[in-house]
Amino acid sequence: MALLLREALGDSLRRTRVAQSRTLREVSNTARVSLGYLSEVERGRKEASSELLAAICDALAVPLADVMSDVSVSLSEWAVASRAAEAEATASAEEASPRISGETRVVIPAPARALAAA
Repeated sequence: MALLLREALGDSLRRTRVAQSRTLREVSNTARVSLGYLSEVERGRKEASSELLAAICDALAVPLADVMSDVSVSLSEWAVASRAAEAEATASAEEASPRISGETRVVIPAPARALAAA
């Protein structure tokens, strides 16, 4: 499953808030956003409008551009890790699947030949 933009954005906002040792209540009061809604945004459950993001970033005293840059890096890292995991899974599946030798011959029984010719 893909990492959603709202999830990456919520992670970035939460990391920023926790790094500042601030509570959800402090940030929600400063940003004038309900505590429950801010929590939902941080958990990636709600899509935040640009106005709401600007208010949260102002409350955290961090430029919106910095948050978006962090989100971009997170999405890129996730995509790289996802492709690597997919390639590993494909390689494992190929190793596990039986190989048919190039010398293997297929014999079609006589009744089937008649159907194939029809």
